[in-house]
Amino acid sequence: MTIHLRNASLSDIPNITTIYRDSVLNGTASYELTPPDEAEMTDRFTGIINKGYPYIVAESENGQMLGYAYASAFRTRPAYRWLVEDSIYLAPSAQGRGIGKLLLRELVERCTALGFRQMVAVIGGASPASAGLHSALGFRMVGTMTGTGFKHGQWLDTIFMQRELGEGNNTDPDTGTYPGSLLPA
Repeated sequence: MTIHLRNASLSDIPNITTIYRDSVLNGTASYELTPPDEAEMTDRFTGIINKGYPYIVAESENGQMLGYAYASAFRTRPAYRWLVEDSIYLAPSAQGRGIGKLLLRELVERCTALGFRQMVAVIGGASPASAGLHSALGFRMVGTMTGTGFKHGQWLDTIFMQRELGEGNNTDPDTGTYPGSLLPA
């Protein structure tokens, strides 16, 4: 099966909402308990895109959306602007087929090209599949917070994984270029 990666657009919001809804209701990647509607997902999407972060989708050769991924601010404090957090969500039928790896690899490449220096994965439910995916792409475990969420009748741990992008913290960043320009207005 051929998988096509492309920039997400507003027309993808219904499919993005459907995929995320399943994750909220049936998984632990998100600690949300009630799935947001399309209006909320549109607001979230535009907030990410308007700040210049990458947001991509994976689709099958017949145009079916299989998943999506995006990078966003880990925290909003200005000194964090060189660090991005990745998010990846897959349709149930796309899980375990290498699509998450394609999306994450592309996200890492795009964030590196934009000038970000670090990427962090915040893995809800300490998912072994997500941890394995991130490990395969060079992320290392940096911490575990126990009992951080309560969902589906159980306490969930959150793990943090991180990888350097580009020159990492070996050189000073160029504050005159993006993401250096991501200072609050």
